[in-house]
Amino acid sequence: MSNDNFSEVSTQSWFSRIGDSIKGMLFGGLLAVVAVVVLFWNEGRAVNRAQALKEGAGAVVAASAERVEPANDGKLVHLSGLATTTETLADGEFGVATNALKLRRNAEMYQWKETKSEAKDKNLGGSETTKTTYSYAKQWSASLIDSAQFKQREGHTNPAAMPYATRTSTAEKVTVGAFTLSGGLTGLINNFTELPVEQTESLPAPLKTKAKLQDRRIFLGADPASPQIGDQRIGFQIARPAVVSLIARQVKGTFEPYTTKNGGTIQLLQVGEFSAGAMFQRAEAENAWLTWALRLGGFIAMWIGFMLIAKPLAVLGDIVPFIGTVIEFGTGLIALLLAGVISLVTVAVAWIVYRPVLGVALLVTAIALPFLVKRMRQGAKPAAQR
Repeated sequence: MSNDNFSEVSTQSWFSRIGDSIKGMLFGGLLAVVAVVVLFWNEGRAVNRAQALKEGAGAVVAASAERVEPANDGKLVHLSGLATTTETLADGEFGVATNALKLRRNAEMYQWKETKSEAKDKNLGGSETTKTTYSYAKQWSASLIDSAQFKQREGHTNPAAMPYATRTSTAEKVTVGAFTLSGGLTGLINNFTELPVEQTESLPAPLKTKAKLQDRRIFLGADPASPQIGDQRIGFQIARPAVVSLIARQVKGTFEPYTTKNGGTIQLLQVGEFSAGAMFQRAEAENAWLTWALRLGGFIAMWIGFMLIAKPLAVLGDIVPFIGTVIEFGTGLIALLLAGVISLVTVAVAWIVYRPVLGVALLVTAIALPFLVKRMRQGAKPAAQR
């Protein structure tokens, strides 16, 4: 790997920093509003999804993959069977052809990557000095890196395009017993395994002269041991025929998403043989994981928003750097508390709309939280004085 770097130093005046912090207030306010909207929407999404899955678990019927039962038309069915196809998927540019449900070409190109890091120092009087370091390293990347955006473009130029890009081919007709999978269900099959390239004889003539084998992949360049900018390496993966379990609405000999009473949809597929109960449990776990991830994301976004709103206070105090640092720490804690309280209130209000009993309990907790923090601080003072 080759790498280099350079640094530049800039100083921003106190007045300029105040102007930027005021602009940041506007963005922080918008970020806090967006966080509230996301948190409220997320609770409704989570409840609707949970209700849809509950309805689906009570409505699903067992079906056999070996025959199409007309009586199950329109019903939510569960079945397991071998997902297979008679089609041969091919990548004509590299002479690869195989029987598979999916064929994925993974293309990477050797490129420059820029990494930016900053170190800030506050100065007496409120100005701030920033040392920005730009580092450059060569690496393999599956996506094109635009070197036109680099700070130092000279000597760090990447090709404008990748000669060969990543792509996936999917069999048009995939069957499970007597049924044909819909495109949506086929898209959920992800049992990819490596398809090693053992020789280059099958490559088209234009590629044979410059292609070499490297770790069961195709290397396009002069020397695999010493890649140069613009060299590529190409690997392949396939999704082989495999047993799958699915839950979806039967429509004659195929499937479509099942629509629940609340407008939700159910279309599940897992590679392997699983009961309907196990599949619904996994879907419920995924819903819970997504719910908590969005809650955390909303809380963090709100915290950042409130810190941006309070930023001008810290900048004003930076006339004496130590004072500004203390103010920034204090406003950060206040922002954290506000974000926690408002996040809880938002979730509680959403639950009052969607889950009234739990919502009221959470709202009481959110309202009581600042008072509990205050009491804990008051209790800590006498202990510190003894």
